[in-house]
Amino acid sequence: MPYCPKCGAAVSGNFCPQCGALVAGGAPPSGSGPAYQPPTPPPAPGTTGLSENAAAALSYLLGFITGIVFLAIAPYNQMRTVRFHAFQSIFFSVGVFALSIGLSIVAMVFFAVSFWLGSLFSLLQAALGLVVFLLWLYLMWKAYQGQKVVLPVIGPLAEKQT
Repeated sequence: MPYCPKCGAAVSGNFCPQCGALVAGGAPPSGSGPAYQPPTPPPAPGTTGLSENAAAALSYLLGFITGIVFLAIAPYNQMRTVRFHAFQSIFFSVGVFALSIGLSIVAMVFFAVSFWLGSLFSLLQAALGLVVFLLWLYLMWKAYQGQKVVLPVIGPLAEKQT
């Protein structure tokens, strides 16, 4: 007769009537024999999600959108590291958006004054866009590695939110 490896009760099927554990092959409850291998338990609910580093890196992926998503999802909004990176992602993307609007207005003024001056400013604006893109990649990479990069102005604001 098979026995439950968890509680030792007699089992007539694949599951223990006492504790509900899965019984594979009906091993004896002693567990001391060399052939006895306890069954591997199924993963606990909620432990199959993203790692903390992956969630922190993904909070930068779509800027403020993924930052808000990771602040709203239950297991990640309690993790201090994920909260910091989510808030820094939100503040970074809002800052870049505001800076982009401001520089576009200045570029239009420069184009109104002189075509060449406006063209030069647009070239500088494109170079700044490349720097922002590289900084965005750097922030995601460092977050994935588990390192915390605190940006000069928005980093302390993000730390206050965690």
